[in-house]
Amino acid sequence: MNWMDILNKLETGELRSANKVNGKWVANTEVKQGILEAFKAGELKEFAGGFVDKHNLPAREFKVADKVRMVPGGSSVRRGSFVASGVIIMPPAYINVGAYVDSGTMVDSHALVGSCAQIGKNVHLSAGVQIGGVLEPIGLAPVVIEDNAFIGAGSIIVEGVQVGAGAVIAPGVILSRGVPVYDCVNERILEVGEPIPANAVVVSGSRPASKNLNWANELGLQMRCALIIKYKDAKTSASLELESILR
Repeated sequence: MNWMDILNKLETGELRSANKVNGKWVANTEVKQGILEAFKAGELKEFAGGFVDKHNLPAREFKVADKVRMVPGGSSVRRGSFVASGVIIMPPAYINVGAYVDSGTMVDSHALVGSCAQIGKNVHLSAGVQIGGVLEPIGLAPVVIEDNAFIGAGSIIVEGVQVGAGAVIAPGVILSRGVPVYDCVNERILEVGEPIPANAVVVSGSRPASKNLNWANELGLQMRCALIIKYKDAKTSASLELESILR
């Protein structure tokens, strides 16, 4: 397929930049290569409002029939991204090329859904959430937020971190491949690249500096980490229930 076909099929959801294969999210390298080719083929063009971008990657427009609420105020959804019916986008927010946002999801103010990120059904991306994107390296899986997850305000999730279904990420948590995650319930440290388990409740934490950093330890300096403090129960679910009237 050429890059134009790939962008068209990304928008309809026929193609995705990552797919779950045997329980593991894997990058669709053909799709990601097509997106890169689209960038190479694009030429700078002036758009209304004083914007300049590649001529073949304009912002998407929605109609009532799409059943997407694109609230006025400065949001933008780039060509080649999929936004399902029932999604709400509060201003200002940005959804980049190759991203997939499934039905019932809320993308709140100042939230970013980066290139090729995969967002499941009924996810809440709170205000100021940053979901990292990744086009290169081609084979690297993007950030994935599975169905019914709740991502608290100001959280940052990057470098292909995957968050399991129903997980709750507290406000201000930073998750990357370099930030260790301590499962305090099961008394283990997640392996690098291991997804945040389904229904986990994750908060920010700190830990002593590395054993090799004697000076830092003498000063009592701490390094960032994330803590799984519980797994979601009925009480937690009730406190996070999304009001259907907002839809």
